Amino acid sequence: MPKERKKLLLRLDPAVHDALVRWAGDELRSTNAQIEFLLRKALDEAGRTPRGAARMRRPGRPPKSETTPAPPETEDEE
Repeated sequence: MPKERKKLLLRLDPAVHDALVRWAGDELRSTNAQIEFLLRKALDEAGRTPRGAARMRRPGRPPKSETTPAPPETEDEE
């Protein structure tokens, strides 16, 4: 069973928040995912990445699973 993600209240300067929102949009991430990405990058660069941390999902839409049913085919009318 996956661990529940921690919730955190973060107070930011409005200009910093706006810059993060724009940057996240450029990277096709949510603002929350962008902040997590930057925190993980900082941890990695400082040599403090926790061993048990799950990997982040790639930005953008997740791929369609193979279990998703295909739309019904329609016959062309002649």
